[in-house]
Amino acid sequence: MTKPDSNFAPLQPALAATLGSLAILGGAFVFQSLGYAPCEMCLWQRWPHAIAIAIGVIFVMTKSRLLSFLGGLTMLISAGLGLYHAGVEQKWWPGPTSCTGASDALSGLSGMDLLPTAGAAKLVLCDEIVWDTWGLGITMAGWNFVFSLIFAGLWFVAWRKAK
Repeated sequence: MTKPDSNFAPLQPALAATLGSLAILGGAFVFQSLGYAPCEMCLWQRWPHAIAIAIGVIFVMTKSRLLSFLGGLTMLISAGLGLYHAGVEQKWWPGPTSCTGASDALSGLSGMDLLPTAGAAKLVLCDEIVWDTWGLGITMAGWNFVFSLIFAGLWFVAWRKAK
């Protein structure tokens, strides 16, 4: 029985994490195409996945141990953003005033100012749940938290196995 190539060992978890981020980002765009417009915090959560995909592509080419560590850190940031957003949606803590209903940002506007106009983008508040899993309260932000932790774990496994 031959011993597996040690250069291949870190590729499997890194590739799984990279493809996972690709799936999360792709899923976000699918939901958006189905009419679920993203809020400001949703957009924040897309950036770490895009960065992790880029890190994954470069890691596959270079097998740099530093990149696998950075991939893990990137996914921990994503998990933190997902947890923060999920907490804002569940009203566990306040969110940024720029995108929550508790803000004074809308004060001084008349009812006519708040009515949609032709071609105007719909205002999406960060503290409103627009989709959850089967009514269980697990929102897209909550799933981002869970999967980002899994992807972080995969990246750190790759880091541990990389030379």
